[in-house]
Amino acid sequence: MDIFSTNLVGIYIHGSLAFGCFNWDKSDIDFIIVTRLSPTLQEKEKLVEDLLKIDKMCPRKGLEMSLVLEEYCHDFLYPTPFELHFSNAHKQKFFENLSEYCAHMNGTDKDLAAHFTIIKQSGIALYGEKADGVFGDVPKANYLDSIKHDIENAVVEIVENPIYIILNLCRVLAYIKDDVVLSKQQGAYWGLENIPVKYARLIDKAEESYRSAEPFSMDIGDALLTDFSGYMLKQIFER
Repeated sequence: MDIFSTNLVGIYIHGSLAFGCFNWDKSDIDFIIVTRLSPTLQEKEKLVEDLLKIDKMCPRKGLEMSLVLEEYCHDFLYPTPFELHFSNAHKQKFFENLSEYCAHMNGTDKDLAAHFTIIKQSGIALYGEKADGVFGDVPKANYLDSIKHDIENAVVEIVENPIYIILNLCRVLAYIKDDVVLSKQQGAYWGLENIPVKYARLIDKAEESYRSAEPFSMDIGDALLTDFSGYMLKQIFER
């Protein structure tokens, strides 16, 4: 990463690649870039240009990158400030006006608490210093709030995105009940052992679709999906 020279601390993989359950057809490539100081606008633009080139060779879901400062990795702040974000959701705006978007694409992100926790536990240092020396501990309350935030609209979102929501609900409840940080796939296995059996086929189908190229398809209508999400949200938010 010549863009940042000595300002670069490291590049750290999290998500399905770090957990060993990456699926080219279903997964994106998640990583965090850590720098010592805020990058210049020109450095941000060059990074995005390079990522857009790499993205052409990536899976359909693409790359998901956040650039954060070392100080917030070591001395955690929640919600966590970030300097730049890149993902499929933002690509069109990068194409429309790269400079303007890079100048304004910063802020805070609750999701980073979950990402940092996973990096600390299972992450891969793709470049630079070891993760243990860069990332401090994320308070459990912040991690829990982060993963709860990700599923708070599950009743609505489960119909459009059943695989993601079903598996995420399982791993959030697993953390609440058993204090374990799991991948989506591991969350499904936990769910099959710990969630009422009437939802077993639903969880099993979501896990099967997640690890294969097959779409999620069940002759159940929306009723079981909304029933499952309602049950899980009650377990998660009323404990």
